[in-house]
Amino acid sequence: MIKRLNESKATVMQATPATWRLLLEVGWTGSSGLRMFCGGEALPRKLANELIEFGELWNMYGPTETTIWSATSRVSPGDGPVTIGPPIHNTRFYVLDGKLQPMPTGVPGELHIGGDGVAKGYFRNAPLTADRFIPDPFSKQPADRLYKTGDLVRYRPMVIWNSSGAWTIK
Repeated sequence: MIKRLNESKATVMQATPATWRLLLEVGWTGSSGLRMFCGGEALPRKLANELIEFGELWNMYGPTETTIWSATSRVSPGDGPVTIGPPIHNTRFYVLDGKLQPMPTGVPGELHIGGDGVAKGYFRNAPLTADRFIPDPFSKQPADRLYKTGDLVRYRPMVIWNSSGAWTIK
């Protein structure tokens, strides 16, 4: 398998963290200029730091109910958790409590996803659809819905640079 992978001269490869870990365990050493996409489950920091040595690493987040990728972020070496990054174009993230109220920065809540990629629901499963796909209380479009991911997340403070070179934490 490693031989075939190396001979392919692939420049982009997508896999789950479990698959990346298996590749490393069997002696895979990456390839020059490889862009790695990682998704499907949480990306552990230790694994991320190992993969970054072989090329460019991107963390991809998104449930199937929202067209697979809802957020992407390039991963840098470090010690802290690997974050999911901001939502992609035409996608909105909300961190909400059980009453659908927004949570402040740093306070955990359930991630809700809105936007163009949200599915209409589950095939022939109206009860589950009604539970997970809810009207979007933040949209002016009555047909817009949010997908309740079940994932517990929190907004992290952001550093924003302005035109004078100063920064603020949002």
